[in-house]
Amino acid sequence: MFGICNLAMIPLRFEPSDKSEIVSQVLFGEHFEILEQLKQWSFIKMQYDGYEGWVDSKQYQLIAESSYTQLSTEAIILNADLIEYITAPSNLLIPIPLGSSVSFINNHEINTSNFGFEGTKTSGEKTKENLIKSAFMYLNAPYLWGGKTPFGIDCSGFTQMVYKLNGYKLLRDASQQSSQGEALSFIEESEPGDLAFFDNEEGRIIHVGIIMDDNYIIHASGKVRVDRLDHLGIFNAETNKHTHKLRVIKKIFST
Repeated sequence: MFGICNLAMIPLRFEPSDKSEIVSQVLFGEHFEILEQLKQWSFIKMQYDGYEGWVDSKQYQLIAESSYTQLSTEAIILNADLIEYITAPSNLLIPIPLGSSVSFINNHEINTSNFGFEGTKTSGEKTKENLIKSAFMYLNAPYLWGGKTPFGIDCSGFTQMVYKLNGYKLLRDASQQSSQGEALSFIEESEPGDLAFFDNEEGRIIHVGIIMDDNYIIHASGKVRVDRLDHLGIFNAETNKHTHKLRVIKKIFST
C-alpha cells in the first residue's frame, strides 16, 4: 500500500502513539510506502530519503502503486515561498510550508480533491551559490527536533530541505548525511554550500551546518543562526565560547 500527505505537515513518530517522539515530518505532497498498519497507525517508509516511522492513519490519502511509481520517477516540484496556500473547491485553503511538494497537483488520479496551486514553484538542480540564498529563507526559524519547516526545524532537516530546494538529495539525519560526499582536509578547501559535521565526546555525529563565506556557518541551534567556524568548531560570539566540535567537512557536489 502507498500514501501521500494531503495536509500541511504531519508528524512522523518513533512509535505508534501520540505521546511518542517526533523523529521527522511528512510535508504536503510527500509520498511513501505503507509497510505495516495497526488500527490507528501506519508504519511508513518515505520515498525521498527512505526514512521510516509511524503516522496517524487519518492524516494521509491512499494512492495506487502506479501513482507512487509515477511520482517517484518524475521531477519534484516544490513550493518556493515561506508559506503558500493550496486551494480547493468551496473556497477551502490549506497553508503549506516552504519545500512542500506540489508535483501531484496535475495528476487527476491522485488529486481527487481538485487541489490547485498558484504559488511560486521550484524544480531541478540549481547552482551551488543558490544554497546560501535558500538557507537564509529559514533564518531565525526555531529549533524543533524532527522539524522540516520555517516554523520549526532541526539541524539535519535544515540542511536536507535547503539542498532539496536546489535539486540535491541528502539523507535525513546528520549521521547519515556525513556518509555522503567527499571529505575535505581543511576548512580552507571548503566553499559556501559545503557541509560541516560535528561530533560529541563519544565521536558520534550529532550536528551539521552549511558553510558560508569568510569562515561563517549557518545552522539550526536554538534557532537557525549564523556563527563563526574555525578549526575547533562553531564559535558563538554571544556566549563567547565554542558550542560544537568540528569532525569533518564534506563537499556534496562541486560548483
